Amino acid sequence: MNMNATLLGQAIAFFLFVVFCMKYVWPPIMEAIEERQKKIADGLAAADRAAKDLNLAQANASDQLKEAKRAASELIEQANKRKAQIVDEAKIEAQAEREKILAQGLAEIDAERNRARDELRKQVATLAVIGAEKIIGRSINMEAHTDILNKLTAEL
Repeated sequence: MNMNATLLGQAIAFFLFVVFCMKYVWPPIMEAIEERQKKIADGLAAADRAAKDLNLAQANASDQLKEAKRAASELIEQANKRKAQIVDEAKIEAQAEREKILAQGLAEIDAERNRARDELRKQVATLAVIGAEKIIGRSINMEAHTDILNKLTAEL
């Protein structure tokens, strides 16, 4: 019962942690990424307009346009890499938390198992004492001893 409550509490804590991250951590990160992508997209649009204007005015406009596109692609690539890195870090943290919760659960199971063994040993010892009292209380008769031992074995 105690282990179930602990596991339930840990599951609730983990769920609340995920909800907290989704509500307070992810939105600012996603907003920053979207803002950066918008800036990049705006930069690309401005670069295209500038290229059209420069094509009319200068012969070297194509070199400048290529440089602007390369820089924008690099920024997009960096943003995508950072986004993937953030997701990977979150997965690693979640895995570590999962392993921690599992380890705690296993430790609690072992402790409960040991408590149950100790309780069973106490009960066996009590039954052995009761059985010995019954044997000593009766006259020394092999049939009576066998009967009491059979009853004691059945109780175990």
